[in-house]
Amino acid sequence: MADTIEVLVPGGQANPGPPLGPELGPTPVDVQAVVEEINDQTAAFDGTEVPVTVEYEEDGSFSIDVGVPPTAELIKDEAGFETGSGEPQENFVADLSIEQLKSIAEQKQSDLLSYDTKNAAKEVAGTCVTLGVTIEGEDARGFKAKVDAGEFDDVLAEA
Repeated sequence: MADTIEVLVPGGQANPGPPLGPELGPTPVDVQAVVEEINDQTAAFDGTEVPVTVEYEEDGSFSIDVGVPPTAELIKDEAGFETGSGEPQENFVADLSIEQLKSIAEQKQSDLLSYDTKNAAKEVAGTCVTLGVTIEGEDARGFKAKVDAGEFDDVLAEA
């Protein structure tokens, strides 16, 4: 019978300590092998919190499924800040270019409700609003209106 453990780990930096170690300790799997496999699969996310699901069997075999980091974590990583604004309507902590926003939208698109990059970018912009991040120097709400008006169609077009 398979069991599952779900944790958030820093990409490429998982270790046998919390949160992973205490979850895996009572299981039949080789904890160090799981940690190494997670680090191999999450190396591209370099420190960004990544959701990981470890499914294991009673014989000690396991499989790992790596999800996409939360949108807020991708924005923080791309824009280079640690925490969002305490007053996101008034104090802005960073600014994203349209290309950076598109990159995040493409990474998250499989997890979003959007069917295309344009709408995925609008969903990511919604997270920018709550973090206090501007897009192209403008409040994210204004950006959404410009996307609806077709102003960024050339950048956000599907490949």
